[in-house]
Amino acid sequence: MKAVGPVTQMSWNPRRLSAVAAELPDGVTPAGTRGRILHAALRLFAERGFFGASIRDIAREVGINSATLYAHYPGKEDVLAELVRLGHEELLTRLRAASGAAAGDPVAQFAALVRAQVLLHADYPLLALVANHELHALSPERAAPALALREDARRLLLAALERGAAEGVLDVADVTLAGIAVGSLGLRVANWFGPDQPYTRDQVADAFVGFALRLVGARSPAADRHPRTEG
Repeated sequence: MKAVGPVTQMSWNPRRLSAVAAELPDGVTPAGTRGRILHAALRLFAERGFFGASIRDIAREVGINSATLYAHYPGKEDVLAELVRLGHEELLTRLRAASGAAAGDPVAQFAALVRAQVLLHADYPLLALVANHELHALSPERAAPALALREDARRLLLAALERGAAEGVLDVADVTLAGIAVGSLGLRVANWFGPDQPYTRDQVADAFVGFALRLVGARSPAADRHPRTEG
């Protein structure tokens, strides 16, 4: 009989939005007022949605008037488009790095991609929320750059799934649906993760990698290193 380890259950409470900082990835925030506008808009869009926050609200948050804001961005949609693009660029950058670092093993590559996606949503939850949930508010022209980045990210995950299935190390009946299911796991992290939660970013990433590997019929690297004993 296999010995099954104890089930871990930690206390969890719904995240307080005020506990999460409106942060952007290193090296992408413009200097001065333009950067302050992005941070203020990120907070307001995450709290109220694109249509619930006005130019006047954003300007007030920054401490400027609307005319000054218009000197930096032609309109509110331009502010959102930049935030959405930044979120998708950061995701694709991390996925490419993860994919390249584990290119020799399809299972490890898949795990690395899942981990990178989860960590992005844990590190920048407000940016992830806005980039994903408010994308619909953009016109087709302004949404196009982010959608192209999203498609590149999707193809990285599908390529890992296809390779694993072809080599017989992943059990995937439908690669497209598996990709959607796995991607959805990471997306939801942005809705609840924050510093007021009882889990670290790495604990969440490790757990979600395990969930994703089981979803596609693969064993997690940790399970291979520490096999269960027969009783």
